Amino acid sequence: MLTVLYFARLRDALGVSSERVGLPADVSDVAGLVAWLRLRGGVWEDELAPGRAFRVAVNQDMADAASGIKDGDEIAIFPPVTGG
Repeated sequence: MLTVLYFARLRDALGVSSERVGLPADVSDVAGLVAWLRLRGGVWEDELAPGRAFRVAVNQDMADAASGIKDGDEIAIFPPVTGG
């Protein structure tokens, strides 16, 4: 199982702040996880679409699409942070 955390705009749009999901056998990286979540359709497909601005961290380390994931990991998905 993975713990997936959603923050800010994503939490509001998706209506959930966290969830535990079983890792599909064919998903081994961040890109695969995001693609699998998009398959839920609707707002999931819209918010996680290619070109939408969001970042991903795996076990509190910034990750990119090719970053590997495995059972037990904590995945955070959040909009980019800007500051002044």
